[in-house]
Amino acid sequence: MRRTTILFALLLIALGTMGQMRKVQNKPYIDLRPLHFGISIGLNLQDVTFRNVGPQLMDDGTTRTILCDDDTWNPGFSVGVLADLRLNQHFSLRFSPQLHFGSKHLVFRDLDDLNDGGHPRESTQDMKNTYLSMPIDIKFAAQRFNNYRPYLIGGIAPMINLTGKDQEFVQLKRFDTMVEVGMGCDFYLPFFKLIPEIKFCYGLTNSLDTGHASELNDVNMRVFSNSIDTAHTSMFLFTLYFE
Repeated sequence: MRRTTILFALLLIALGTMGQMRKVQNKPYIDLRPLHFGISIGLNLQDVTFRNVGPQLMDDGTTRTILCDDDTWNPGFSVGVLADLRLNQHFSLRFSPQLHFGSKHLVFRDLDDLNDGGHPRESTQDMKNTYLSMPIDIKFAAQRFNNYRPYLIGGIAPMINLTGKDQEFVQLKRFDTMVEVGMGCDFYLPFFKLIPEIKFCYGLTNSLDTGHASELNDVNMRVFSNSIDTAHTSMFLFTLYFE
C-alpha cells in the first residue's frame, strides 16, 4: 500500500513537471511585428437602463404613472476587423471597429390601468439596434508561455446607432460613447492566432432621444415616451479574433 502511494505521488509530480515543460512555439515571432491585422466574429447581449420620471400630470388634471424597463438581455451577433499596434513587450494599442446587430425588449407597466387580475396592463416594444462601434483600447498582455498568452483590455468606444427613426414608444440617439473593460487570451496555432475575448461595455452619456415624443403621430403614445428621462446602454461581448 505504501509503495502504491509513493508511485502515485511520483506520477503526479511527473505529470506536473511535464505540464510546465516548454513546448514548440507556433509562430514565435508574430508578436514582434509592429502592426497586426485580423477579423472578428462574436455574440453580443444588449441592455438599457432607464430612469422613470414617476407620476405625470395629464391635461385633465389627473396623474398617470408608467414604469419602463428592459426586462431581458437580448442576444445578437457582431462582425468586425482588427488593427493592433505594438507599443512594447506587454502593451499594444488596438483599434477594432465592429457592427453589432441586436435588439432590446422594453416593457411599459401602466400603474393606473389594471387588468382583471389587478395587475398593471403592459405594453411592449422590440427595439432593434444596429451599432457601429469604433473602440480604441489599451491591451496589457502577460508573458507568453508555450502557445498561449492571457491579457487585459480597456478603453473607450464611440458608437453610432444606424437604426432609423420609427413611430415606436422610445427612440435612442444617433451617437453614444461607451467605456469598456475585458479580458482574453492569445492562442498561437500553427497557421494563425486565435483570440477569444469577453468584454463589458457601459454607456457614459444619456442615449435617450428626449425629443422623440413630440414626433409621434399617435398622441396617446406620448405618455409612454415621456415616462422616462434617462437611458444608459450596455453590452456584453464575446468575440473571436482571427489574426
